[in-house]
Amino acid sequence: MPLTPSGTREVLKKLGHEPKRFLGQNFLVDGNIVRKSLELGDVKAGDVVVEVGPGLGTLTSALLEAGAEVWAVEKDRQLHAHLTETLVPTHPEKFHLLEGDAMEHPIADLPTDKAASFKIVANLPYAIATPWLDEVLSGPLPARMVLMLQQEAAQRYVAQPDSKSFGAISIALQAAYDVAPGHKVGSGCFYPPPDIESYLLHLARKPAPYVFDAKTKAVIRACFQQRRKQIGGLLRGKVSAENAAAWCAELTAAGLGPSARPEQIPVSLWQKLAV
Repeated sequence: MPLTPSGTREVLKKLGHEPKRFLGQNFLVDGNIVRKSLELGDVKAGDVVVEVGPGLGTLTSALLEAGAEVWAVEKDRQLHAHLTETLVPTHPEKFHLLEGDAMEHPIADLPTDKAASFKIVANLPYAIATPWLDEVLSGPLPARMVLMLQQEAAQRYVAQPDSKSFGAISIALQAAYDVAPGHKVGSGCFYPPPDIESYLLHLARKPAPYVFDAKTKAVIRACFQQRRKQIGGLLRGKVSAENAAAWCAELTAAGLGPSARPEQIPVSLWQKLAV
């Protein structure tokens, strides 16, 4: 698979394919970053790995060469056809390729019996990163994730309380995952180069991960839409008076109380919210 801008341009020219900005088609052209992705993911022979948006198959090829079984979802029909012609025939038992939208198939229709222990290694389309991650955090949870993201998004996901970046997605992610050292990625590592800086986010599932249910996540998102208001007032109409009082007592015991703003409340206390 191509690992240079010129090689990537040549393949795209043969396919008659113009990178689609709305699909976030910035193709990885740096072998060091591909190797770093596999290293952070601790990808070994026999691992089950989900990939989102395999594109020309650069990262996919490396995963397959490492002995992983890859389940991938690609929305672009032309690129799906290219992968079907090039990689599927050479790895018929190891490469499972689905044509579809990652928002509808966040883990590429991975079978239930494979979902007990899998990893995600992906160069994500940046436009869908947050809603896609929110879907993944509903479970089943991968043991490890290595995600190529817009650096700003990565900072938001790992933001701590009392910061402007801390929000609903930070809470959902940090309740289930520990953030391990990642890697900054310059725009020159892609073709065409994006206008923003990127980051390889490295996440390891906690020994006892916490998964918020859909109702609780909806309440948390609603609270952060008015993040400068006091939590006591924000809870009215969203949870029962009894549950609100009980949770505010928890906040008070932790030195916060009903006058706290959503961004001041740590993940551990959000986990105690009953909806």
